[in-house]
Amino acid sequence: MELPILFLMPFGLVLLVGIIVISIYNGLVNKRNMVRNAFSTIDVMLKKRHDLIPNLVETVKGFAAHEKETFERVIELRNQARTMSLSDSGRIEIEKQIGPQVDRLIAVAESYPELRSSDQFLNLQRNLTEIEEQISAARRAYNGAVMEINNSVESFPGNIIASKFGFSRHDFFEGDSESRKSISVDL
Repeated sequence: MELPILFLMPFGLVLLVGIIVISIYNGLVNKRNMVRNAFSTIDVMLKKRHDLIPNLVETVKGFAAHEKETFERVIELRNQARTMSLSDSGRIEIEKQIGPQVDRLIAVAESYPELRSSDQFLNLQRNLTEIEEQISAARRAYNGAVMEINNSVESFPGNIIASKFGFSRHDFFEGDSESRKSISVDL
């Protein structure tokens, strides 16, 4: 009776290891898909912001013609972000630059009382504020998903499975030093 048990032990051990590997692999796939889903959510919000930017620029342009450099930079960054050839990391870097430029544009606009009272500007500003809040929430969800997959990819035994099956770390969607600065407008 002992012989069959000894014979089955290696089979049981292989089966156990196989189940663990499959479980870890499926967990990594799930986490990678969560990151992709969260990035897609950010992408939708960023497209909404990109659609608002030209309207905002044109509205402000009539009042603050001397801020041409700000207008051009915002539109240039927006156009770069909309190109399909950028990687996710490249898009993140461009988007980090757009936020402070849009904030500067709003600050310029708020320096003009007649513009601030314009219904069109107020509506654009309200929409932009709402979208920025949604982007912020989506970034938090994305960064949470990135933290989960990064923890799994870097910790044992997930790191072994991750390296064998091509799973890798993802970049966080962080603000840069430019976006943390106060905005000053010289008129």
